[in-house]
Amino acid sequence: MSVATHPNQALFGGEKSFPAIPSCEHFAGSEKLILKAMSLQDSLGPIFDITCDCEDGAAAGQEREHAEMIVRVLNSVDNKHKMAGARIHDYTHAAWRLDVDILVGGAGQVLTYITIPKCTRAAQAAEMIAYIQKVAATNGITREIPIHILVETHGALHEAYEIAALPWLQVLDFGLMDFVSGHYGAIPASAMRSPGQFEHRLLARAKANVVAAALAHGVVPAHNVTLDLKNAEITYNDASRARHEFGFQRMWSIYPTQIQAIVDAMKPNYGEVSDAANILLAAQVADWGPIQYAGELHDRATYRYFWEVLQKAKLTGVDIPADALTAFFS
Repeated sequence: MSVATHPNQALFGGEKSFPAIPSCEHFAGSEKLILKAMSLQDSLGPIFDITCDCEDGAAAGQEREHAEMIVRVLNSVDNKHKMAGARIHDYTHAAWRLDVDILVGGAGQVLTYITIPKCTRAAQAAEMIAYIQKVAATNGITREIPIHILVETHGALHEAYEIAALPWLQVLDFGLMDFVSGHYGAIPASAMRSPGQFEHRLLARAKANVVAAALAHGVVPAHNVTLDLKNAEITYNDASRARHEFGFQRMWSIYPTQIQAIVDAMKPNYGEVSDAANILLAAQVADWGPIQYAGELHDRATYRYFWEVLQKAKLTGVDIPADALTAFFS
């Protein structure tokens, strides 16, 4: 094996690696808000994805026009970073197939992902994914379009492991508000906010199960929104608890000031990034065999962890030592 072998080749051997995607996903429903989000990608850097929302963004009876607007914006010069996906209507809504026809047919090459909401069974999600695949093939799109699925019903939580195993899946999202509403008052409204959303037993169980199902299948677990729109500290604390106490790797934003707070809470600290760079550079020199670093033994198992750290640093704008940047990201 060459000492120049890249971590993706050396550590995964052809198997699926964990998706390297931003830790923040910002929702925008109208054309004005989508364009504003794209402008923010320029000013903040490409550190977050944008979800163009058909489900809550489209007025009743305007589903076609709304989806067509999203296609137009995704194909425009404003979409410089090509980091925008779309949430379609749910399985019970008459427009979900229309959404897929328009979005995939018109922007399938640039659509970063498709989010599917409110499934109550894995079979529903599977049917929707199969339709997306069919429309993609019909339109000559050979790439896999990543799929994100919301777990926000009892049925979806019960079948979370089956859902996480579906094809093209990249993210498993937890939807807090609909999940709380589905408990008929057994979970108080206060649990839609912190600290209740992390401490109520039913919610803590649900979040932990979603994360476990996602990670067991190499899928990114994404956390629900913070309802407080303008207090960045609350958003930061929620994102930090989601990341460090539950293992979520991504979180939703619904207001511009939430974006940087989420990214900051979920990004690795520079000390860990520096250690990761040093360990991986030494491992590369050693043909990815075991090494000692700072008196500790490291091998392929820890190398995978530190490679995830470096990738997360790159996506969140944390400085990476120049030699590691050249070796692994040039």
